[in-house]
Amino acid sequence: MTSVQEVNPRVLGIREPTNLQSLAEGVTREIKQGAKKPFKKVIDVSSGDPHRAGVAPLSFVRQVLAVCLYPALLEEESLPLDVRLRAQLLLGECGGGSVGSYSSSCCGLPLLQKRVAEFITRRDGGVISHPEDIIFSTGSHKSLTLVFHLMSSGTGRTQTGVLTPMPCPHSLPPLLDLSGVKLVPYQLVEEREWAVDLDELRQALNVARGHCEPRAIYISNPGNPTGHVQDKEAMEEVIRFAAVEGLVLLADEVYQDSVFGQDKEFISYKKVLFEMGKPYSESVELVSFHSLSNAYTGECGLRGGYMEVINMQPEVKQYLKNMQATSSPPVLPQLAMELMVNPPEPGDLSYQTYAQEILHIKSALSQNAQHAYKFLSDLPGMTCQLAMAGVFLYPRLLLPGQMIDEAKMLGVEPDVLYCQRLLEEEGLCLGAGWENGQEDLNYHIRPDWWIAAEIVDLLEGSALSTEDRWSSDRVTNRFLVTSLTKALLPRSLSLDGGPALGRVLVILNFFHLWMVEATVLNGTFKAAEIFCTLP
Repeated sequence: MTSVQEVNPRVLGIREPTNLQSLAEGVTREIKQGAKKPFKKVIDVSSGDPHRAGVAPLSFVRQVLAVCLYPALLEEESLPLDVRLRAQLLLGECGGGSVGSYSSSCCGLPLLQKRVAEFITRRDGGVISHPEDIIFSTGSHKSLTLVFHLMSSGTGRTQTGVLTPMPCPHSLPPLLDLSGVKLVPYQLVEEREWAVDLDELRQALNVARGHCEPRAIYISNPGNPTGHVQDKEAMEEVIRFAAVEGLVLLADEVYQDSVFGQDKEFISYKKVLFEMGKPYSESVELVSFHSLSNAYTGECGLRGGYMEVINMQPEVKQYLKNMQATSSPPVLPQLAMELMVNPPEPGDLSYQTYAQEILHIKSALSQNAQHAYKFLSDLPGMTCQLAMAGVFLYPRLLLPGQMIDEAKMLGVEPDVLYCQRLLEEEGLCLGAGWENGQEDLNYHIRPDWWIAAEIVDLLEGSALSTEDRWSSDRVTNRFLVTSLTKALLPRSLSLDGGPALGRVLVILNFFHLWMVEATVLNGTFKAAEIFCTLP
């Protein structure tokens, strides 16, 4: 291949990435090579990856996988007996007793399909799940790609379209581009905590018809990156809409285990579908997705996931399975998935440790979400909806016109420019709302909160988190900035050794005040005026 003209047009059509991650890696390399920066390291709070942020892996999962990778550990008596027994059982399902063997089926190992089906049946209060409806893959993105390729056809007015929420997961638009599927946007209602609106769905569908052929609707529940949790009534509306319009319902339920909002609970689309009864339970095609890359297991790098396929014609489902016939899903992620859906139970030797680790993560997740929400909501030039689940917040930026004009001159989106400046000047890497499909004038950022809650308590007692953030005395302003910069930023109290949330919030606070006019008790000033007086 000698020229760009020879590249697959679908590849050429993939939207340009923001390159914020690449920029962060470049800054990190510069620091390692001795470059002087106003910060010691880059803190990445854009990916939602718990292990990258320093969250410790679950002991039971890692112990069982360690034995599976090195079976000699079956004789290691320092490991809990239930760990060794589980590893022995799982190895018995692997070809030759080795995780290095191919999967015996293009859909996954039969015992593990059965275990996932049993988990779904328990989760949904007895609604039966069948092992043959479970298809393993290398993560939920791969599963989605398989479905997109299955339904992708046509060009122009006949091109397959998928109704996609705005905002959506930042990895979804490139998947649609690569699959040759048209992204049909529908806006979530920010003022209602990013709820799905039925009128907006109808409008998006009507606008799309004539430009493409919408064949599916994608729903993220709990929402990514919004943290919204749908209630049963809202889900029933979506199911009726899909039934009337003949759309396949694609339910991304990866964050189902991370609901922490008060009076909120996760309900699967499958459970609601079957509780609605006929004709919906027999006619609406539903594909639901789950993954290891969730809040608690957090084994993002293992790249494991599954989809459950409901009400799809057997012949069509077989084509979906055939797409993996020459490349069966890897075994190790399937084993990790079995451990995720079938954890230790009360009475097992590993249960107490497992329960304590889950509780610790859940508590930190909830506290961090609350503290980050309160802090960001209090910043001038920023508004934020409270997340009820997941690992992200999605605050809106009210950027000054000068910055918007500069972004246009540079040929970048204003929220991307904001994140670039924040990374270059403060070493904090956030996700830009443009990555999540936002293409209107409402600019957003996407921070995750996989960082500890302890240091945030320091902020709540400081001038940064009260109405007295800035006193009327310029000398006091200088003292606050100087002392907080020196006292808080270097500290690293964290969940498991990762960057502290307090440090992230202080950095973001100072940077944001630098970029946006701030209001003080005795008038307004440019935050840069404070910084220029620092020694």
